[in-house]
Amino acid sequence: MLNAAAKPLVTLVERYLPDPYIFVLLLTMAVFLAAVLFQQQTPLAVLGYWGDGFWDLLTFSMQMLLVLVTGFMLASTPLIRDILDRLANLSKSPGQAIVWVTLVSMMASWLNWGFGLVVGALFAKALARRVQVDYRLLVASAYSGFVVWHGGLAGSIPLTIATPGHFTEAQIGIIPTAETIFAGFNLALVGLLFVSMPLVNRLMLPGAEESIYVDSRKLADDAEPQTSNDRPADRLENSMLLALPVGLAGLVYLAQYFLNGGGLNLNIVNFLFLSLAIVLHGTPRRLLHSLQQAIHGGAGIVIQFPFYAGIMAMMMQSGLAQNMSEWFVDFASADSLAFFGFISAGIVNIFVPSGGGQWAVQAPVMLPAAQELGVEINRIAMAVAWGDAWTNLIQPFWALPVLAIAGLKAKDVMGFCLLQLLITGIIISLVLTFF
Repeated sequence: MLNAAAKPLVTLVERYLPDPYIFVLLLTMAVFLAAVLFQQQTPLAVLGYWGDGFWDLLTFSMQMLLVLVTGFMLASTPLIRDILDRLANLSKSPGQAIVWVTLVSMMASWLNWGFGLVVGALFAKALARRVQVDYRLLVASAYSGFVVWHGGLAGSIPLTIATPGHFTEAQIGIIPTAETIFAGFNLALVGLLFVSMPLVNRLMLPGAEESIYVDSRKLADDAEPQTSNDRPADRLENSMLLALPVGLAGLVYLAQYFLNGGGLNLNIVNFLFLSLAIVLHGTPRRLLHSLQQAIHGGAGIVIQFPFYAGIMAMMMQSGLAQNMSEWFVDFASADSLAFFGFISAGIVNIFVPSGGGQWAVQAPVMLPAAQELGVEINRIAMAVAWGDAWTNLIQPFWALPVLAIAGLKAKDVMGFCLLQLLITGIIISLVLTFF
């Protein structure tokens, strides 16, 4: 049944979904017009918001580019390739491959969202080298694990409100992660998704006559070019004497960081990937060869993320994002506020794909409504968090690293992701409303 339901969605998306760059241009124009028409902003004022905010995500853009590059370099080391291949060998059929990649991606994303994006995509490639399985669904299944990230250990909203000095502390105090990430309703929701998502993805698997396979030889890394040791510079590039001390120093720093109670974040994940890649590649030459392979997939991140920063600025500075949230809250009661918070967060996330930025927009709307209606603050915060994670399934912003590693385009996977969106939306809504 799910395979039949997915077919028209896949066909529709493959035919009409443009490249993510076109998508971000359309979003830019749509938000610009909405801010002018609905917020009574002048075109020049909105243009100012857009231009002033265009470069606000430069740090984040570099972090995401490094997630892609360092993750690829680590995965291309002989040791990690061997581990991924051994795990992939556990899958003996297309159905098993779909289930495995979903579970691995979900577990990695629950630990850290950046880690999950890279691990899921790289494991999908390893599976595709071993099993004849529809490559589009395999990569879509790897990406689907991302839906649990905001209910996991790196969820930005629950971590924000658990941190002393957060911007709403005077209003709601400090809410520990025991009441958000490790609350019963959140753990139940994560558990349900861990059971349902592999099953949903497995049931979407097309038959052999409808599947689209990838030539496993196209997934192999390029052979390392032969180099000589004739020049002193060549001997340095092919020596471990420089690389190993630097890589090991990075690992020692990370060990000290974690022993002192440090947690995972994007910078630490990238530092870990890079340090391990330096050590496991052994020589600078092998690392640089891997870097040259990795960097090709980063073009979409470099050009598109500044546009999303401009869109976020227009949404927030014009008041459009806040008004969208207020419109949903107007319909809410004590029993339905979590549901409407979830739905509104999902819609806002299409235009403001940033958990921290979205909370800054929606907290001033959702928190007074929760206090007035007597709804638990922790539930409302997690409703917004899950809404932010939910529509990432159809937001090319987050899929870019996965697509770059897998070598696919958004239109290849988003049809499957659309059905995943519908099913997970029902599950999350029911748990937030009734559990």
